[in-house]
Amino acid sequence: MTGVPPPSPAMPAAAPGAASNDIAAAAGNVIAVASGKGGVGKTWFSITLAHALARNGCRTLLFDGDLGLANVDVQLGLTPQNDLGGVIAGRIPLQRAVTPYADGGFHLIAGRSGSGSLATLPADRLAKLRREIDVVAQDYDRVVLDLGAGIERPVRLLARNCGACLVLATDEPTSITDAYAFIKVAHLEGLTRDLRIVVNMAPDRKAGQQTYGALRRACLQFLKFEPPLAGIVRRDDHVRDSIRRQTALLNRHPQADAAADVEAIAERLIGEL
Repeated sequence: MTGVPPPSPAMPAAAPGAASNDIAAAAGNVIAVASGKGGVGKTWFSITLAHALARNGCRTLLFDGDLGLANVDVQLGLTPQNDLGGVIAGRIPLQRAVTPYADGGFHLIAGRSGSGSLATLPADRLAKLRREIDVVAQDYDRVVLDLGAGIERPVRLLARNCGACLVLATDEPTSITDAYAFIKVAHLEGLTRDLRIVVNMAPDRKAGQQTYGALRRACLQFLKFEPPLAGIVRRDDHVRDSIRRQTALLNRHPQADAAADVEAIAERLIGEL
């Protein structure tokens, strides 16, 4: 696969304490993508963000952390030989679940759709999985972690200590309310020091700014905290077409408005994180 070498099978020997420092640094490369509710385009955005990061020269891994409702592989038309289910069952290490997506120049770890056992993992196993993600992250410049919707325990555990967390919202009142609920929990529990808002499916940039403004005002009034705007992604029929065709938007419609908007977000993240 051009530009993105597979993860190294072995890491060189490190000085005492260096390995833990490397893992801590790798955790800062993890970008979590969250939402208060489903149906806001979170998985599509995660795929497109990973693709945009790769197109900007970043060695990128996309991790499908929507435990129980995973569908990154479905949206990309892939049938991975290994997935997160084998990791949870103890059959393979996490690194063995990495699958190259040659058409996008990045790697992914697919989830296991429809497996309730993954969504109800005990806290210690989820914490172990989170640490394993940080270990694998050492082989990449950026890891995009597609979280499940909501604020349940698995989502909070996987989001903890990420370098940044992007919270998606649309202009629907329920989306704004649920995005605020996620931001509130994430902020009060200190899940990450870098919470940012992405307004998705905005009719236009002005409407997107209005949606962001509603969220920003709620956070400022009740949390005394202003999460910055990571970007606005305009509503675009090309998105639906690419999902229906199980093809990445940046391959099928690279000139689309939504494609340009996500690429702009990726460029800002590269420069700021």
